Amino acid sequence: MSAALRTAAARSLRRLSFTFAPDGSHAACLAAGTDGGWYPESWRLDGAAPAHPTPLPLPGGRSESLRSQLLALPDGRVLLCRHERERHDLVLLTAAPDTGHDITELPLATFQLPGLRLLPLPAAGGPLAVALGTEAGPMTTVWLIGADGGGPHRVAEFPGLHGGGVWLDRAGRLLALDRVHAGAVRTVVLDLDHGSVTPLLEIGESSNDRLVLFDPDTGFLVLRSDAAGTDRLGWGVLGSPEPVRFPECLQLPGLFPRPVAVEPGAATAAQSRVAVQIDRGAASGLALWRPADGRLEPLPVPPGRLGVVGHWSAAGLRMPYSAPDRPAALATLDVDALLAAGAAPTAGAIPLQFAPLGTVRSATGPPAPHTAGRTGFRLDGSATPTDGSRWHPARSVDLAGPAGPIEAVLYGGEAWLSSPHLVLALHGGPADAWRLEFDPALQRMAAAGLAVLAPNQRGSTGYGLPHAMAVHGAWGGPDLQDVLYLLDGLAGQRAALGLEAPALFGVSYGAFLALLTAAHAPADRISRCAVVAPFLSGARLLAEASPAVRALTSRLGGADPIDDERGPRDVLRLAHRLGAPLLVIHGDRDEVAPVSQSRALRQELLRHGRVEGTDFRYVEAAGAGHELLAEEGAAALHELLAEFLRTGSTGDTGSTARTG
Repeated sequence: MSAALRTAAARSLRRLSFTFAPDGSHAACLAAGTDGGWYPESWRLDGAAPAHPTPLPLPGGRSESLRSQLLALPDGRVLLCRHERERHDLVLLTAAPDTGHDITELPLATFQLPGLRLLPLPAAGGPLAVALGTEAGPMTTVWLIGADGGGPHRVAEFPGLHGGGVWLDRAGRLLALDRVHAGAVRTVVLDLDHGSVTPLLEIGESSNDRLVLFDPDTGFLVLRSDAAGTDRLGWGVLGSPEPVRFPECLQLPGLFPRPVAVEPGAATAAQSRVAVQIDRGAASGLALWRPADGRLEPLPVPPGRLGVVGHWSAAGLRMPYSAPDRPAALATLDVDALLAAGAAPTAGAIPLQFAPLGTVRSATGPPAPHTAGRTGFRLDGSATPTDGSRWHPARSVDLAGPAGPIEAVLYGGEAWLSSPHLVLALHGGPADAWRLEFDPALQRMAAAGLAVLAPNQRGSTGYGLPHAMAVHGAWGGPDLQDVLYLLDGLAGQRAALGLEAPALFGVSYGAFLALLTAAHAPADRISRCAVVAPFLSGARLLAEASPAVRALTSRLGGADPIDDERGPRDVLRLAHRLGAPLLVIHGDRDEVAPVSQSRALRQELLRHGRVEGTDFRYVEAAGAGHELLAEEGAAALHELLAEFLRTGSTGDTGSTARTG
């Protein structure tokens, strides 16, 4: 690999969309450096040796779209599908051996369809992948994608929408898919040789039954079904007369266990071992499940966030991993070594409580353990700051809320509450949450000396269905109540210490929530407010957004009115109450929250006598979409946000020009 590409790999601050070649020899992902420009990355996984990422920068300095799908191939090449509305372009990326700087991009096919996704073939030496296309009706069409540029080979067409994708053999003939029909999901089997589809899982008369994992060598299968009335994980043996078993050890109230990988080499299905990821709130846990004895044993992985996908081979279990001070990379886990190390606590959550207007109660418990040097856990390819410093750590804390505890991700150490500047950061969504993972924007704030508290108020995912569904049909309801409660306690305690009130920061739905908070909180409770890609209300979003966003807004009840003493949750109607210094940033190609939302807010602020450049600043990023804090040129926006949240300066009016 060239020196330039080695440097690029060392500076990869964000990685997502990891995929593993079926034989585990390679992985691929999308990666981004300090400027936010995304490019594919190929990882060589040579046995137990450290993994080696190779950047595959696109010709002409182009940045890859975050919507692109990647497949890692056994020879290190990467199959890429670029989605642009109903156009889907398949290309094959290859790096020259050893040098890594001559990247070739071979176009393979173009499809015009409402939807297309790729699945890897388990056997090497033939076609590269299976493509599943969604057409009107709905209909699913299946193609085999060859590597010779001769065009895709159509092998089947059948009615219905189909998700999932689990191979039942190692030759690449029998593919299990999840069919959506009449409001239920059932797993069917596609025979690629004959183009036929037959049922596989039908446990209850009207149950939802999905295949999750399968081992072709033993016939061991893991499924998820609600045949018993609740969604449960079960296991069985394909072709066996024995009924499916639903172990009690996998029924974890309020948690969502996700089987990740089956260890290879088991003699029988009952002797299989399965790695199970268990997410709860901001952090991920990992456990080993043994069907033979019904045990679920916790594995002592460091606090952080795992990537749901994985590959288990003789070299170990490989999974993506990230922590607030560890950019995403590939972790190699020696499961037996982790078991021998004992089931140490893994959550990393530190209880923290304070009364709304009371005195500060310090956090208790040890700091989150560092990832380096942990027995059985190795992290390859994680970046370090180029100036020789280290990334700022963060931990999770529990805060007292008006309806129960609220977990938050906290940057700022033990003295965070007495920091000169404190930012209350609100996540997007609403069906989302802050995680214990690397976030370049929050890191830049921490580097500027800001303490950051990022709460997962009601509406956030990862805390059970009641917590997540609290804002269904009530956008700006229970979540606004939580944020105002936290803000009141924080500001009151900081005022007692002679410190300025917290600043607000929010992205997308979090920007909408931050603006509502700024409009409803007393003036002395907020020092300043910065929002990125906001919308003004669920109803206004429903009127202007794309069909997909409108459908999501309707499904989540975003336009349902709230009838209480606070009145309508419409930022435009509350603009006259936005008195704190304000920074608004929006991409002019935002496909989720149209830029017209922020333009309307700017005009309303001017109508109410607010002075641009003094009271507020409006920045329209040319060529940027909804994920502008993760797109090319993001570093400049991170800098702008950190400076504003530290000083409140609104100088320099107008839009900034940059290309996405």
